[in-house]
Amino acid sequence: MQGRAGIVDVVLGTKNPGKATEILAILRNIEGLHLLTVAERPFADVPETGESFVENAWLKATAIARETGLPVFAEDAGLQVDALGGAPGVRSARFSGEPVDTRRNNARLIELLVGVSHRCARFVAVAALCIPGGPTFVSAGVLSGRIAERPRGDGGFGYDPLFVPDGGMRTLAELSIEEKNAISHRRRAAEGLRGILLEMTCAEDLAGRSRSG
Repeated sequence: MQGRAGIVDVVLGTKNPGKATEILAILRNIEGLHLLTVAERPFADVPETGESFVENAWLKATAIARETGLPVFAEDAGLQVDALGGAPGVRSARFSGEPVDTRRNNARLIELLVGVSHRCARFVAVAALCIPGGPTFVSAGVLSGRIAERPRGDGGFGYDPLFVPDGGMRTLAELSIEEKNAISHRRRAAEGLRGILLEMTCAEDLAGRSRSG
């Protein structure tokens, strides 16, 4: 689990640069935690064959942990729109088909909601932390809001230009990364695993002191 004395290496199980940037920012203040991106510790693609966010997060975390032999923090997230019966859901990234195309996904969502007044929606994220030879911990986070009638903003990624959080007027793409990270579904999911990550770093710190003593 350790890379250097007192440091816990955890693989960040995503190849999505937007997700990686947000998770790194959310967890950066955990002393002794070193999150390894795919550029630092490559891993194979994991087919997202699950029927739920929990299943997909679990699949990614456990598969990458088996491949790398290291603890893995992975997640699955998506958008649920009430007027579409919860779609696009776990198919959010491929809502408009293959290959993955964010602009095409957003265009399809706008088209399906033309004339729809009830535009309530939520972002859901499920994070999974797999420890090789040990348990896999899971945490979920939800951000409720509504779908705007047209994209606004240049920040974020995915459906962010169309999603307005409850109580706000701006889309996620119009917020700074700090503003988004303070309220996001991804933060809420990650915070549920913060205690486990802290325990891991504290245990490694104590072990490192014992070795040096």
